[in-house]
Amino acid sequence: MKDIKIKDATIPALGFGTYELAGNTAHKMITAALGAGYRHIDTAQMYQNEEAVGKAVKEAAIAREEVFLTTKVLPSNLDKKNFLPSVEESLRKLKTAHVDLLLIHWPNAAVPVEEYMAELVKAQEKGYTRHIGVSNHTTALLDKVLATGANIVTNQVEYHPFLNQDRLYSYLRTHDLTLTAYSPIAHGKVMGNSTLRGIGGKYGKSEVQITLRWLLQQDGVLAIPRSSKESHMKANFDIFDFELTQDDMQQIHQLTQQNSRLINPATAPAWD
Repeated sequence: MKDIKIKDATIPALGFGTYELAGNTAHKMITAALGAGYRHIDTAQMYQNEEAVGKAVKEAAIAREEVFLTTKVLPSNLDKKNFLPSVEESLRKLKTAHVDLLLIHWPNAAVPVEEYMAELVKAQEKGYTRHIGVSNHTTALLDKVLATGANIVTNQVEYHPFLNQDRLYSYLRTHDLTLTAYSPIAHGKVMGNSTLRGIGGKYGKSEVQITLRWLLQQDGVLAIPRSSKESHMKANFDIFDFELTQDDMQQIHQLTQQNSRLINPATAPAWD
């Protein structure tokens, strides 16, 4: 397993995403993921599964301090009135005194960046989270975030072989921030891609495994694939026994010129 060290944080580079996993399925998959070696679990208020996540982590045969737990604050909870109470509710559901990383899930045009970042810093100061960060933030929004002086460690965004994030990635590296890739296998669209399949043939790996390896070989990139099948979850973790060549990396990077974004709600910011 690879860890990324950023500022004062040590984050397992490959995490397990829990979007659309609910109830018993979420509990079962997180339990299995922890058993398979995952030590980074990602959830959110929006996913409505924090209780199942918390139960699985608490019941795991692994000490809580060995699990890097992330949750995210809903856009509707970013205002000063709702922010901290919503985080306290998340902690109750997660059955933990603190999370390891607390993120702003999406910006909210009705709430100034300065307001929600002040509340995020308060949450950190209160010990509700060890580290803070944002998600779905553009470089223009990151300028405002960093201007507040908040010591964030990551921006969690959509990133996969079919989406060009060069500008954002360069910005994050310049400012010593990590990029956490969600939807890293493009909702399964990497399957069947001839470039990824051809590279995979050299290593006996699938298109998905090649994609995750490509992400993790980039400096400062983490990935949080989600799966509802144990076999897929375990296969996603089986990417640390080989290394892509520079030519492999470049071939895959050329696919990003398709620039195909999958997650783009009406409330999304104006993307870079």
